[in-house]
Amino acid sequence: MNIQIVTDEISTDEVKEIAKEFYKTMIKGVVDIEQEIIVLGGEYHMDANVILLEKGSKQKDIWGFNINIDKPTDSDEWIEYISLINIRPLQNNKSMEIQDENIRYKVKDIIKKKIK
Repeated sequence: MNIQIVTDEISTDEVKEIAKEFYKTMIKGVVDIEQEIIVLGGEYHMDANVILLEKGSKQKDIWGFNINIDKPTDSDEWIEYISLINIRPLQNNKSMEIQDENIRYKVKDIIKKKIK
């Protein structure tokens, strides 16, 4: 399984290459909003989630997203803030979509810094 841990930067071409394994025009990812690390690839968000937990991340800091790689990076359609791992009633997130605007902003900011 082609899963990439991104601590610095990754090109959109590299992201497209990883996406070919499962979804072609979309890639699943997770972000640790405290350590500012993203993990891309895998069939499920949980695949990348487990990697971050093994590297010392805390579940409360990990959020799932999708990138629609065929959409412009500056469009609202490029990032989807939807994942089963985002359902967290104890963190006031009762749906698959990230509800907290501050968390969404952090997720987007980190993704934009990492994918060039």
